[in-house]
Amino acid sequence: MYAMSLGDDGAELRPLEPWQAEEFLAHLDRGREFIGQHNALPDVVTDLASSRAFLQAYAEKAASDTGRMYGIRADGRLVGAVLLRKMDVEQGVAEVGCWLEPAAVGKGLVTRAARVIIDWAVGERGIHRVEWWVSSANRPSIAVARRLGMAKDGVLRESYLYRGKRHDEEIWSVLAPDWRAGRPAL
Repeated sequence: MYAMSLGDDGAELRPLEPWQAEEFLAHLDRGREFIGQHNALPDVVTDLASSRAFLQAYAEKAASDTGRMYGIRADGRLVGAVLLRKMDVEQGVAEVGCWLEPAAVGKGLVTRAARVIIDWAVGERGIHRVEWWVSSANRPSIAVARRLGMAKDGVLRESYLYRGKRHDEEIWSVLAPDWRAGRPAL
């Protein structure tokens, strides 16, 4: 397995695969309440079988070139992930997603990891538009979109039903020419 460095602090990005289901579940258990504030993943991955199934779904997305998921590691420990939730190479559109457990917040890990996968999507797969969908209440995630140089496209009012409540969802994006022209270095 390979790893991509995320900087001088030893953080790295590595693929997440079905055989890592136990580690993935333990990671989610450490951050379940925090991650679940804005992300439905803790409601989907609740035990070893659902952890394996979730990772298998992303292995299949990778095999069909429709998505990818990478674990964010700090000091060798899985602390979060960044992913291409959707990727349509023919249309040239992809959506980035992410999460971190609480101990990893505030270190720039998501921003650095997102830069790596956006570089790959734009440079290697020819993606023209990279999107970032986020709850309007998720200020830290919106800050990442801004740091990535994304523009706010708009707000889908009360479009996201989550845990019985409707939430506004913002869509941010960056186009390949703008990414290439203004991408901050790692």
